[in-house]
Amino acid sequence: MNNFKENSGDVFASVGAPAPDFILPTQSGVEWRLSEQTGKIIVLLFYPKNETLVCTRQLCSVRDNWAEYLKTKAVIVGISSGTVEEHRQFSSNHQLPLPLLADENRRVTKLYVRHKFFPISFLRTIVVIDARGIVRSRKTMLRAFRPQDAEVLKTIRSAHLDAMIHWA
Repeated sequence: MNNFKENSGDVFASVGAPAPDFILPTQSGVEWRLSEQTGKIIVLLFYPKNETLVCTRQLCSVRDNWAEYLKTKAVIVGISSGTVEEHRQFSSNHQLPLPLLADENRRVTKLYVRHKFFPISFLRTIVVIDARGIVRSRKTMLRAFRPQDAEVLKTIRSAHLDAMIHWA
């Protein structure tokens, strides 16, 4: 059963296909598993590096708009190649309310993030997975840019709406 698009010899989660399961540690050292979130909308915020200008602005903006994110009832997690300790320090420095997952070897990032011209270290990507575990959307941008919270929230609400239409 291969629901992923082959690209460069490895698997890649395509929009419309089931999201590949993974386990990564949070900044607290607790294992976080995607498949344990079934039944919920999941938002994966892939960002290049802790304590960099744009990444800090992105995650602090999520923090500052956290009440709006909570209203969506989606599970929001940040993912980057930092270590558990680096994530713990970054989260503490900026009072971040979301789990930060340590993908030290970028194994998970490579499943979800890709660009035709740029390596994943130059990118940030927002992936929304619906309650059935299907990748609903992916927005990738160069690391010098950051997504607007209003766009991310709109995408989450759209995934909820799609679920209501398809499950009705």
